[in-house]
Amino acid sequence: MEKESRLFEQVSTKIRKDIKEGKFKVGEKIPSEPALMELYGVGRSTIREAIKSLTLSGILTVQQGFGTKVNATPSEPIEQRLRSADFKEINQVRALLEQEIVRLASKNRTESDLKSISEALEKRKSAIEKESRTDCANADIAFHLAIARASGNHVLSDLYESFTVVIRDFFAKRASAGIAHFAMSHHLHEALFDAINAGNPEAALSITTTILNNNH
Repeated sequence: MEKESRLFEQVSTKIRKDIKEGKFKVGEKIPSEPALMELYGVGRSTIREAIKSLTLSGILTVQQGFGTKVNATPSEPIEQRLRSADFKEINQVRALLEQEIVRLASKNRTESDLKSISEALEKRKSAIEKESRTDCANADIAFHLAIARASGNHVLSDLYESFTVVIRDFFAKRASAGIAHFAMSHHLHEALFDAINAGNPEAALSITTTILNNNH
């Protein structure tokens, strides 16, 4: 069952790609099931599952008396788009997100939020003391995610969570640097927590800008 699931998802991805490249045009009918079976080298049930998933996502529409037509050009999944984006652009958007997040977190944080941020900060410190780069990266991301959740804006925190995909990649590429940049920036993270705890958005914004400028 798992293998079949992966197969229809692979076919769904191929159909998305063919739509994006203009092989199947918006407003036009896609080929018949037998033609799609031959084109992608799979069985009827796999084609039907792939079409069903694309219909549910709004990319295809089943029109009675006409067939299945292309309704929209699929957009690239956000995580995939972020992975392929230029790091300078990513950092600019991340800066906008984090600045708004810390501003809101300074105003909206609850006692429960502060506890989560504090716990992540302690884990960050512990990871530095253990000199574990993987633990440092995980704790750093957990710290910023806890702040994002403390903003009280679920859309904003979900967007930031998508950015953690890229942040993890960034940390992985700098693996040879060890834990030095985590250690050197820890006092800034402590100061950021203090500013949020004190309900001081101006200080939180200033510290966040310093952290981002140092790419920590």
